[in-house]
Amino acid sequence: MTDLGVPSVLSADEAKAVLLAAPRGYCAGVDRAVITVEKALDLYGAPVYVRKQIVHNKHVVSDLESRGAIFVEELDEVPEGKTVVFSAHGVSPEVHREAETRSLKTIDATCPLVTKVHHEARRFAADDYDILLIGHEGHEEVEGTAGEAPEHIQLVQSPADVGDIVVRDPAKVAWLSQTTLSVDETLETVAAIRERFPLLLDPPSDDICYATQNRQLAVKEIAHDADLVIVVGSGNSSNSVRLVEVALEVGAKASYRVDDASEIDEAWLDGVEKVSVTSGASVPESLVDGVLAYLSERGYPEARAVHSAEESLIFALPPELRRDLRLTQQA
Repeated sequence: MTDLGVPSVLSADEAKAVLLAAPRGYCAGVDRAVITVEKALDLYGAPVYVRKQIVHNKHVVSDLESRGAIFVEELDEVPEGKTVVFSAHGVSPEVHREAETRSLKTIDATCPLVTKVHHEARRFAADDYDILLIGHEGHEEVEGTAGEAPEHIQLVQSPADVGDIVVRDPAKVAWLSQTTLSVDETLETVAAIRERFPLLLDPPSDDICYATQNRQLAVKEIAHDADLVIVVGSGNSSNSVRLVEVALEVGAKASYRVDDASEIDEAWLDGVEKVSVTSGASVPESLVDGVLAYLSERGYPEARAVHSAEESLIFALPPELRRDLRLTQQA
């Protein structure tokens, strides 16, 4: 891979090109969550149970399963007294209560940026606001956030839902959002809500996480004149799905999401000169390397990295895991 920095203009004599978004792949929250499960397996031994997928990537989940992690949908699948890790997407207070009732040892790998949204939900609810949560029904993050104040929160999935909103007091309405949405899509929904409720209260800071914003900015840089954009990421990864949509919105002629290189349809490359590649926030770099190798085998040149932002954020491991690691080191 050649690192050329921001400029992405190609000379006219270059018949084919591959542009690679930077940043891409693992964000700090995903990295923390995956390492949490790995450390828990090392420290406590297998099996370690994980409620839901630790992150939305089937390859990551499969790898952790091979090491002894057992993924479950609900806590009633975890034997009493065992260790369970909560995924990066967060859980509701009800899940914490159930874990305590069943004497489960819990390690909370919720992304700190999702935890921030949970705090905001509790604060707005304490001030007796109706909270409009922008997000996708059924997503684990939405379920966890809504569970913080279910009597105050109602889901808004798109501007089309705004007309159906019912609130107690139009002067006491606030909004929050799922962290992995499209920035543009969220702002469009917020604008529609504000048109109905001019006194709408914003959260203290933008809920769309830095990694989601950075990856959407990066794909805009490489997609606007691309013949094809390949997004590496799983189908249940909201931020990966959004990257495909963003690529098409800014002018990419075609864009597809794949879990790995094996899902690429060679017909996508017919007549394609400029290919751009990126990956969602739950994707190991090895899967991107596989896509680049696939393109190389079909005559495409070495990828050129296009930098649009730098990321240096690192989150500490969950406190309960850090405590047990320290005790082990002292023993």
